[in-house]
Amino acid sequence: MRILGIESSCDETAAAVVEDGREIRSSVVASQLATHGKYGGVVPELASREHLRAIVPVVRTALQEAQTTIADLSAIAVTEGPGLVGSLLVGITYAKALCFARSLPLIGVNHIEGHIHAVLLDAGGQVEFPALALVVSGGHTHLYEVREGFAYRLLGKTRDDAAGEAYDKVAKLLGFPYPGGPIIDRLAPYGDPEAVKFTLAHMKGNALDFSFSGLKTAVLRWVEQHDMRGEIDARRLLQQPSLEDWLRFTPQPTLDLLASFQRTVIEELLRRLAASADQIGARSLLISGGVASNAGLRAAARNARLPGPVFFPSPALSTDNAAMIAAAAFPKLLRGQQDDFSLRAQANLALA
Repeated sequence: MRILGIESSCDETAAAVVEDGREIRSSVVASQLATHGKYGGVVPELASREHLRAIVPVVRTALQEAQTTIADLSAIAVTEGPGLVGSLLVGITYAKALCFARSLPLIGVNHIEGHIHAVLLDAGGQVEFPALALVVSGGHTHLYEVREGFAYRLLGKTRDDAAGEAYDKVAKLLGFPYPGGPIIDRLAPYGDPEAVKFTLAHMKGNALDFSFSGLKTAVLRWVEQHDMRGEIDARRLLQQPSLEDWLRFTPQPTLDLLASFQRTVIEELLRRLAASADQIGARSLLISGGVASNAGLRAAARNARLPGPVFFPSPALSTDNAAMIAAAAFPKLLRGQQDDFSLRAQANLALA
């Protein structure tokens, strides 16, 4: 059973063909980084236009690389939310058109559920249930209990900035280009993580919720007090600077600040991951989303005393992709679950 997955929730147009929910026959992603980098973040209107330009060639390439035709497909899966409405609409409209033309089942997939299935594409039968999933990216920082049969219960989420968003805002504050999260991760090992003492967030109400706005403000105050704002002039660097280039233009106090910031974010994530796992008796821990590519987070999770084995997707499956959407649709197809053409884009779609 081959499913074509389409993902267009933010600034990457992606298509993939996945067989039987586990074999990735193709996975194609068209990035919009060059479009949005000059603005320091994603511009929704520009993202929608770029999806319109890319959707047809990306899907065509995914089918060609999979040596698959539309006639070979069992269904088409598409992200219905959460995400940018204009971006989601491009993928949903195109998926509807293909399904209508070829009388194929249409399956809407929650983007967050897709990130959870990204782990399962790599880990396969190693994951035992109940599992605890931490989905952490530029738009999401959520903790879910995952039960047998892919039933979900939200345990905690960010009340303000997502972790990846905090990374990018701190990087922008210091003058690094967008996206700044990967740059911080590359530079943090060269700083002292104990140089700046940041206070961990203590949440009223649900203790499993996250908050990164206070940490972001603390970094801002430190930068102002030490006159570090805009300290990095990215224009002096090459188009694709190497690690050596970044280190040459980044003062040691900035490296120390980045290391301290990253240590605090990782502590926040793993502290609540462990508490949630204990609460539900999790037998497996899943960490996915764009921030799951962070080398510091992966190393800390491997070395931490967590109440169960930790599984990450490969870096290529951590960031937005369509293979995870097709994989998440497979159990739905087996249950006979599909959507009609009233499927719509939902910016704040909840996973339940």
